[in-house]
Amino acid sequence: MAEIGKTVLNSGWLAARSTEVDFNGVQLTTTHPPSGPTSPWMNALVPGTVLATLVENKVLPDPFYGLENKAIIDIADSGREHYTFWFFTKFQCRLAVNQHVDLNFRAINYSAEVYLNGHKRELGKGMFRRHSLDVSDILSPDGQNLLAVIVHPPDHPGSIPPTGGQGGDHEPVKIIDPHLVSSFFDDYKRAYLHATVELENRSGWVAECSLNIQVTIEVEDNTCLVEHLQTQNLSIPPGARVQYTFPELFFYKPKLWWPNGMGKQFLYNISIAVNVKGFGESDMWNHLFGFRKIESYIDSATGGRLFKVNGEPVFIRGGNWILSDGLLRLSRKRYQTDMKFHADMNFNMLRCWGGGLAERPEFYHYCDVYGLLVWQEFWITGDVDGRGDPVSNPYGPLDHDLFLLCARDTVKLLRNHASLALWVGGNEQIPPDDINAALKHDLRLFDNGYGNGISMEEIVTMSGADPSQYLDGTRVYVQGSMWDGFADGKGNFTDGPYEIQNPEDFFKDNYYKYGFNPEVGSVGMPVAATIRATMPKEGWQIPLFKKLDNGYIKEVANSIWEYHKYIPYSKPGLVHDQILEYGIPETLDDFCLKAQLVNYVQYRALLEGWTSHMWSKFTGVLIWKTQNPWTGLRGQFYDHLLNQTGGFYGCRSAAEPIHVQLNLSTYCIEVVNTTSDNLSDVAIEASVWDLEGMCPYCNIHEKLSVPPKRTVTITEMKYPKSENPKAVYFLLLKLYRMSDYGILSRNFYWLHLTGGDYSLLEPYRMKRIPLKITSEVVIQGNTYEVQMKVENTSKKPNRDNHLYKNILCHGVGDGDYDSALHNFELDSIKDNQQARLIQKINRFMFRKSNKSTSEVTINGADIGVAFFLHFSVHVSNGPNKEGKDTRILPVHYSDNYFSLVPGEIMSVKMTFEVSPGITPHIILNGWNNYDNPTVL
Repeated sequence: MAEIGKTVLNSGWLAARSTEVDFNGVQLTTTHPPSGPTSPWMNALVPGTVLATLVENKVLPDPFYGLENKAIIDIADSGREHYTFWFFTKFQCRLAVNQHVDLNFRAINYSAEVYLNGHKRELGKGMFRRHSLDVSDILSPDGQNLLAVIVHPPDHPGSIPPTGGQGGDHEPVKIIDPHLVSSFFDDYKRAYLHATVELENRSGWVAECSLNIQVTIEVEDNTCLVEHLQTQNLSIPPGARVQYTFPELFFYKPKLWWPNGMGKQFLYNISIAVNVKGFGESDMWNHLFGFRKIESYIDSATGGRLFKVNGEPVFIRGGNWILSDGLLRLSRKRYQTDMKFHADMNFNMLRCWGGGLAERPEFYHYCDVYGLLVWQEFWITGDVDGRGDPVSNPYGPLDHDLFLLCARDTVKLLRNHASLALWVGGNEQIPPDDINAALKHDLRLFDNGYGNGISMEEIVTMSGADPSQYLDGTRVYVQGSMWDGFADGKGNFTDGPYEIQNPEDFFKDNYYKYGFNPEVGSVGMPVAATIRATMPKEGWQIPLFKKLDNGYIKEVANSIWEYHKYIPYSKPGLVHDQILEYGIPETLDDFCLKAQLVNYVQYRALLEGWTSHMWSKFTGVLIWKTQNPWTGLRGQFYDHLLNQTGGFYGCRSAAEPIHVQLNLSTYCIEVVNTTSDNLSDVAIEASVWDLEGMCPYCNIHEKLSVPPKRTVTITEMKYPKSENPKAVYFLLLKLYRMSDYGILSRNFYWLHLTGGDYSLLEPYRMKRIPLKITSEVVIQGNTYEVQMKVENTSKKPNRDNHLYKNILCHGVGDGDYDSALHNFELDSIKDNQQARLIQKINRFMFRKSNKSTSEVTINGADIGVAFFLHFSVHVSNGPNKEGKDTRILPVHYSDNYFSLVPGEIMSVKMTFEVSPGITPHIILNGWNNYDNPTVL
């Protein structure tokens, strides 16, 4: 008898091009199954694309490396048959009497025929939908099942227009899920959980059922508290599908789910189980659910769309998401890294761009876990519909009914996620009128049927209607990414720009005219090791700097960089080359290091400029884009290999919930408080450090108060107007509590006088600043947790000096290692209990593990700022061939690309995993001449 639950068929697959297979689907699943990876069959990547399988088996070159993508024939040229493939696997499953089994497909691009033990089933068209086949009657009696699937590409795959663009014509996307909705009363003291579920009786007799719903939450000491357990009895006629709505469940003072930076992300486990009289448990479903209320409307003060969560306004600072991997090599582990990276940057929203896809459930799960609001777009994009030369597909998708089928299916798939905040019809384009009208109707808010602007909670009380009976009913639908509170709100092209900017311009009142910019983009050069790992030597050549008649510089990049969409660090006529401000780069390493300096400054300034005008001019901004699904060289905070850029840490600094910053246009010091609490009895210390290690300026402002949800100007930083200011200098800002000198925010700038540059930093690289690095390591299995304390020992601190009273930096010891979150939401209570047991064991082992400590001293005779320090983790054993990438990735750092003034201490925590048998070592790099010392 098969156990109730799910078996994931994501390994053991074979694939072969259909034109090279001599047997049909019946033969493949009866008399002639493939015996293994022998021609034409090869091991297949599932999930993944056909191209991913061909690359993995080295049939085709890696399209992410250099210019190899040019060697891969496009489907528009090869024809559909060339990319029509068979996929084959075996699985064990034997059913007892009255058991049923479904064969589920998350998504198939674009249509398929399924053969199981010689029986054929067809899957409908559309890549944005799920498929479910009842195969109970065709399983093998002996339990050994043969499965073959032939996957066909889109009927009209399209081609790239002669004048460029991003693709051809889209023909997009079923789930049957319970619907969970919360409603609140009495200022969130009372809450109700509403739940509706569809039930299908596949038998030929009346099923007498008991339907259970259980709500639990994990509390302290890794124990679970049962909040609710309710059982309802019902009868289902033979062959019928019925919809059942539970009586609402009452909660007093529920633990709320908050976006990142506003509070904790409490998630309740909702389990629904069906028991059939005489047969026991028949099916089970569970989901992690967050109690929260999301509102969205156009703000009268700014004209921008304003989001509220649990009644609190949220200033949006986030980014645009394409997809995790261009070949759809999607994994739970990768999603967790992606989402944690965004939370580490202090972002609170991700926009799933309309040119991508509806991501897998793991994506939204980790958005729930890390507090990332999701703007979910449907698959309408001006890049492929209604634009171009010639105009591509002016009436949108070819099959409007299929599009709506897929859209409704996607809504059911995603609607229970706490993080999901907004539905949007399309990117820079609205859907055709009939699709747009249908989406507006299907996604109307719960109170639209009753109107008068009253709340959902009041409607529930007055009408007795249940919001979980709607398709969604709880989130706003906006027809396009530049409509109704985004950009100019009218669909004109008022997003962007997508290029390097003068950092001070972001702060100016005339920089961007509208309240919410859904896309503003810039540079994204990775580190040199990534260039070497993803390009042949011809791609290691840095750009030529060509001086124009107007005095500006034009960068001329090599052809491989151009192909990978490199964005220059200059904009002739508008922005002088930002890399040349630091001196002419001589090597790839030199260029990429200077690029990280610019990345840091560029993106910190972008977010600080937006936050400087919080609520007075702006309601939010989304950066284009946070990451690349391939080895691109633009708009990213970490590369496809998962190495963070300097821009990652510039964003992390600027998007702190409480933040001290310098307005680069007015040179005024500002304090940002995005929290709901009043900041009182705080102080700001502003100290200037020159290249000789002296502190010619220090100013302290005490007894400050900053209201919640406000940006407040404190004072002008007057050093540039002082007598004989240095041409290049460092500025350290610290916001701290006066009661205990605890730092709330620390921000470090390198600055030059108006009209100058950073060329004096070039000889400063030869300074050797002494450092002391103390490390503490905890190892559990293959996971390392390392705490590094770095001290600039070039000057002994005077403890009576105010500068050194608050040396403990923000974030020290905040313990954000989250081993518990490695476990994805599970499919049964049994699995959840097992996961919690594993979590308890892991946490116990971490507490009991012996800690090893070490200390490394880097000698130096110079006094000054240790500038732009950054760690990296490498493999220390095994062959180290020239050009081999020895980095261990990903690594989660509490901070990186940081600087220390004389006597200052910084603690950095890093967590990472290594493969079995690998010993890691950690290297400290910096702007100063440290020769890459190994510190662990």
